[in-house]
Amino acid sequence: MSTAEFTKLSAADRHKLVSVPIDGQGLKTLLEAGMIWLRTNQQNVNSLNVFPVPDGDTGTNMVLTMQAAFDEVANAGTGNAGELAHSIARGALMGARGNSGVILSQIWRGFARALDSEETMTVALLAEALNEAKETAYKGVVRPVEGTILTVIKDIAAQAEVSVQRTDSFTEVLADIVEAADASVARTPELLPILKQAGVVDSGGKGLFYIFEGMWRFVNGDALDKPLTEVLPLSEMNLDDAMETIEPGQDYEVVIDFTPNDGFNLAKYYESLEEIGTSIQVGEGDGMYRMHIHVPTDSRYSPIDHTMELGTIQKVMIENLLAQMDEKKKNKNPKIKLAQVQPGEIAVVTVSPGPGLTRIFASLGVAAIISGGQSMNPSIKEILASFEDLPTDKVIILPNNKNIILAANEAASMTVKQVAVIPTISIPQGLSAMFRLIPDGDFDEIVAEMKGAMAEVETGEITTAVRTVEIDGVQVEKGEVIALHNGKLVTSTRTLDEACEKLLVAADAEDFERITLFYGENMKPAQVNQLADKIRSIYPDHEIEVHEGGQPHYQLIIAIE
Repeated sequence: MSTAEFTKLSAADRHKLVSVPIDGQGLKTLLEAGMIWLRTNQQNVNSLNVFPVPDGDTGTNMVLTMQAAFDEVANAGTGNAGELAHSIARGALMGARGNSGVILSQIWRGFARALDSEETMTVALLAEALNEAKETAYKGVVRPVEGTILTVIKDIAAQAEVSVQRTDSFTEVLADIVEAADASVARTPELLPILKQAGVVDSGGKGLFYIFEGMWRFVNGDALDKPLTEVLPLSEMNLDDAMETIEPGQDYEVVIDFTPNDGFNLAKYYESLEEIGTSIQVGEGDGMYRMHIHVPTDSRYSPIDHTMELGTIQKVMIENLLAQMDEKKKNKNPKIKLAQVQPGEIAVVTVSPGPGLTRIFASLGVAAIISGGQSMNPSIKEILASFEDLPTDKVIILPNNKNIILAANEAASMTVKQVAVIPTISIPQGLSAMFRLIPDGDFDEIVAEMKGAMAEVETGEITTAVRTVEIDGVQVEKGEVIALHNGKLVTSTRTLDEACEKLLVAADAEDFERITLFYGENMKPAQVNQLADKIRSIYPDHEIEVHEGGQPHYQLIIAIE
């Protein structure tokens, strides 16, 4: 059934689908409920970024991981809970994106291991499965950090063990789990100081809470497709996230700006939109509302007709989603000439967030490029597919982002090829490593050289703050230009030029020889060339280079060597 039909099921029908003990189909139903509620609150999870940068992606990563898990079992008719759990775990693993997605896949792996081939799942077996999920998740991380999704699954498992001692009611145990998860998420800032400093809770832990809360809401007959916070400030609407989770049959994207009539009822507006489509977002600002929805072809004008009855429409945008996705794929995968690796040679696979950077990596001899980066982390399946067909068994992966390293390591562990993951966390580090590539060189020596090259470059990033906060001793105002040096926030200013100058001072740029500016998709060449001239006047003895990067979110990525 469609998502709309699924969320409209009566309480009686929901209880029929999730009867105790839980069989395979009941487990699939709970999985879908958790996925839908997480997707409904995806933007909320994405907004829980420690740094006030516009690239929060935890919610998106977890939704796409859950979607991959559900896709694996969507058409499965088995009633065996253990068999279905293993399929869920397999789908989650291959679709896992980012650190949060990989840990979530480990949670499902442990869950499945406990169920093994059990026909059904009792509340006692649920507690065992959650405990094994916790153990597997912790073992999957080299240096477990408390105050994260790991803490939340640990507290969930502990609560389940207590709850099953007092009741065999699945609903009561699930309610206890959700309450424990909520309390655990609320405590994360006390365990991880950076969260407290930023004034947020852990995003991965919050995502896990939504998954279990979605299961509980389904069992209790509550809505799954309407967020508890029904309207966002316009500045916090993220329509790119909605593009990442297009459902089958939802062919058009409709965005409407309108001024509501007196007596406008937002709750009823949501309810009416739920009858029309999915991926609903409503934002408000300056007396105007903006509505976003995905709809089937036959219903593409329905949101307009309905909204006209409730207010005055200012602007309408209708886009063919499939055409948009095709265009995005073309832009992410420009035609470039990659290195033709011979058998026995070393092949390098790299992740690139923009077409300009992709061309640069190609010129340096990479054999495969994965489009991605912050806010668009590639899945384990995509990373694995990038090198499995290369005609060599020697592969080096450059993730170029700290949120991709875990997925890259998982992909490396799933192949018979000799694969090394160089833990590059930025584009400058990845480019520096590429200069050490000798395709016919000794594999171990080249790996060591590339790892050493990471320390020879400093990384700067310039973007725009999405919220007001004080962090790392820097007072940030929403809308200001902020600079990060090696991932640490160093300044927040009114202009890009000033932010760049202060970044270079913080990075001790005078002690280096070369400064390279990679400008993003929303920055014009004339603007960056003017900035480069100013930098040349400040550092006359340095070599200053400018290249198109094409990356989203960040006006500049800067390499200091």
